[in-house]
This record gives sequence, structure tokens and C-alpha cells, in this order.
Amino acid sequence: MPSKNEASNTQNNNPLDPVEPQAKDVDPVADDDWVRGDRGAKLALIEYSDLECPYCKNFHETAQSLVEDYSGQVMWVYRHFPLEQLHPKALEEAEAAECAGKLGGEKAFWQYIDKVFEVTPANNGLDLALLPDFAVEIGLNQAGFQTCLDSGETADLVSADYDSGVRAGVTGTPGNILLNTETGETKLIPGAVPLDQLKSAVDAMLN
Repeated sequence: MPSKNEASNTQNNNPLDPVEPQAKDVDPVADDDWVRGDRGAKLALIEYSDLECPYCKNFHETAQSLVEDYSGQVMWVYRHFPLEQLHPKALEEAEAAECAGKLGGEKAFWQYIDKVFEVTPANNGLDLALLPDFAVEIGLNQAGFQTCLDSGETADLVSADYDSGVRAGVTGTPGNILLNTETGETKLIPGAVPLDQLKSAVDAMLN
């Protein structure tokens, strides 16, 4: 995880920032990635996200719209990139989401992520005592969820996501990468870009 000084400089969230042409060392979409949409899609939108980042909260709806509008052509891959020095609560929230996925599979993971972004005011504003309540709301066993969260057993999964984001060149959240799963071509799209800008990048890679 970044130091305090490094973290304070990682927020490259200006939606007007130019689209950078290539990401680097991007981990391919794996069976244990959390994917929304068609896993056989030609393009993957890989998002490195912090659950307390206000830009990620806004971008969540944008990414959902993209997958819906490009049904079968674009899948959305969620990877954790908690900026602990800016949002200390984000790490535990990420571990909680992984617990939800462990207990309930891909559907439960995405329901949990959706719920956190729906409820959190962002900027470290979520009451962490609500994390087990979210699990119950999506149909998970509260005791099993609490045991998972208390054990810290999903911490390594979150850390692995973060490390992969660093290798890929992510410096802030949301750190978005378009990956052509057929050719390996990548495009780094930093920040909560508007849907139209995101679609332009997608169209360019699909054609």
C-alpha cells in the first residue's frame, strides 16, 4: 500500500484527463475475478476501485450502463485498490465484499458492492458496523459472514488485487483499463470518465 505522501498524490480523478494509450503488465481476466456481464466478451473493463472513493461511487453507475449498453461485447471486472491513507475504512469494506463473494458467489459479491456504494456517503463516511447488516440484506448468513470478516482471511485477496493494479500502472481510483481479450491490447483510462468518453474508447477498440 502507498505511504501517506504517495497516497495523497494518487488521486488522478479529473474526468478531463486524456486517455492514456496503454496500460502495462495487466493481469488477464481469471476464473477467480469478479465479473459482471458475459465472460466471453471481447473487451473487459477492468476497474481498480476504492469503496470509499467518491469518484468510484459515481463511476459505478457509469460502468453498469456500459455493460448493459454493450451486452455480450464488454464485461466488467472489479478489482480492489483501497487507498488506505485517504480512506482507512476502504480496506475492511473490500475484505467484507470478498467475504460476501466467498459465501454467496459472484452474484452476492456484486450485490454487496452495489449496496456499499448505495449507502456510503464516500470519503470514509460509512459506518463499518453496517457491514454485517449488508450481508444479511443480500441473503447471507450473518454469523458466517462475521467469522470470515473477523478472521481476516480475505485480506490477501485484496492485497493481490492492489499489487496487480500497481503493476498495471494504476495510480488513482477508479483506475480503469480496457483489455481486448483476443489481442491483449490495453488502454488505461484513469478517473471517473463520463459514459460518452468511455464508449468512445470502447468503440475504438471494438472496431
